[in-house]
Amino acid sequence: MSELAPSRKRPLDELEREDVSEPSTSKLQKSDTCAGEQQGSEDVQMKDSTTPKADEPHSDGGNSDSEQHSESSERIQQQKKAKKTESGRARRKKKKGDQDESEGPKKRQPRMRRRATKEEEDAAKERKAQAEALGIPSAPRYPKRQSALLIGFCGSGYSGMQIQPDNIKTIEGVLFKALVNAGAVSQDNADDPVKVSLARAARTDAGVHAAGNVVSLKMIITVPGVKDLVARINEELPPEIRLWGFVRAQNSFNARLVCDSRKYTYYFPSYLLIPPKPGSGLYDKLRGKEASTETSEVESSPVHPFWQESATGSHEEDLARKRAWRVGPAEMERLRKFVKKYEASHNFHNFTVGREFGDRSNVRFMKEIRVEDPVVHGDTEWISVLFHGQSFMLHQIRKMMAALVLTCRIGSSPEIVDELYKAPMVFIPKMPSLGLLLEEPLFNSYNGRMTVHNQNYKPTDADYRPLIDFDLHREKIDAFKEEFIYKNMRGIEDRSGLFDAWVRSVDKYSGDDLLWLNREGKVPQECVIIKGKWRSNPFREKRVFDTTSFPSTAIVKKQLLEEAEAAEEDEEEEVLDKKHLAETEG
Repeated sequence: MSELAPSRKRPLDELEREDVSEPSTSKLQKSDTCAGEQQGSEDVQMKDSTTPKADEPHSDGGNSDSEQHSESSERIQQQKKAKKTESGRARRKKKKGDQDESEGPKKRQPRMRRRATKEEEDAAKERKAQAEALGIPSAPRYPKRQSALLIGFCGSGYSGMQIQPDNIKTIEGVLFKALVNAGAVSQDNADDPVKVSLARAARTDAGVHAAGNVVSLKMIITVPGVKDLVARINEELPPEIRLWGFVRAQNSFNARLVCDSRKYTYYFPSYLLIPPKPGSGLYDKLRGKEASTETSEVESSPVHPFWQESATGSHEEDLARKRAWRVGPAEMERLRKFVKKYEASHNFHNFTVGREFGDRSNVRFMKEIRVEDPVVHGDTEWISVLFHGQSFMLHQIRKMMAALVLTCRIGSSPEIVDELYKAPMVFIPKMPSLGLLLEEPLFNSYNGRMTVHNQNYKPTDADYRPLIDFDLHREKIDAFKEEFIYKNMRGIEDRSGLFDAWVRSVDKYSGDDLLWLNREGKVPQECVIIKGKWRSNPFREKRVFDTTSFPSTAIVKKQLLEEAEAAEEDEEEEVLDKKHLAETEG
């Protein structure tokens, strides 16, 4: 016997759809609804039970009543289903309307903040307990805003840009302390820059200068009692570090990740382009290599006119003559031809340390490299080279400059640069840190987005985001560069002849590591470095050339002498892990 009442069992997918789409109801409402539906079902069953069953014969022996009853039962089921669907839509519409009216426009849920670790919580409790024991009232809490600080500095006497442990003197360490003292960073966050998400657009090596760099952090931009926060922070900074200004940035802004590219300049005395002195170790080594090569003609590389005048003078006499020497059009043309080989994307694995040929991070894109016309300051002629690239690896620019200067002074073929991009690993020395200057990081993509964003706001609106633009401070930056960077750079060279000391240390070397400095533009097998294989007489770099602070000539000579006597303590190359290498990029 079939039942005419509809079944209470509902498809699972229908239940799931209603759970997702309908607002939640209380258990009491659900129970009342179920009870009402159950009672309605029972009434229908009782009413239907008085009618003849579809499979029972009637007294007249006909089946017309059965067909009529079947149609009536089907109609009842469709009506109940339509009523139930309509009531469900009404409930959903009503509850959605109530929610919209009570809550207004739907708002984006705030991002969950990272929960403090147990160690951080314990440290905070300990600081609070110590403050209470000393009767120190809790410091008021002020809102922090993501900001971009535009700074400049002379790197002499500092161990690089990035903050380091053990109280090592760095640019970031001094800057962060000044921010705390000025009230831009609260005392609660004074013990750890990570708490304010501190990051830098470009990391600089020890002693390297910067006319412009950007540091991002969450900063208190409205400090009670401070009308000019930039001036207040500069009061806490030494004169060789300057804050040009700061701008309110987007909450997701990170100076290193958002930066599109960086511009560096390297300055060097033009006399570095004079070939090695006859009788020096490098001169004899390269001449001997040329003589042993059948395709080379020794007569094609005569002694340079500079050394024809005097090749027997002392270092002091040679330096005085070098400073009076002036570069010619041919040498400048050779420099400009070589730097074009650096532009575009290349595998710069030979221009850094600690990276294998197959590491994809070695591929860097150089937007432009430009050699400026020489300029005379005092007795010395200087040449500047502008490097504009997306990013640079550790020591990359200093090694690129060394390859540029050394190949041009030897008269090598420009094809040697293409060979240095290939798999064979060779040794390229570093130029002195003294000549390297970070001009500025660029944020073109970010500024473009903010230009579109600011169309809906006025500069006085809270949601307005100023562009990161060093040109607004160009007059102050140029004056700072001349006073604290150029004068320092030229003063050290004038007093100690640091660049001359560097090039003489290169010319003194008589091993195989620099045999790639040949006229053929090829990398001889003798100078190829094989990992794990011992090399006789490897080139050893002097740490003194990583420094940019020398109060007197005597200190330079003393350090060079000490390093010569303790050569076994010098490392051929730095051994760094990948994490540290990534942190050194800029």
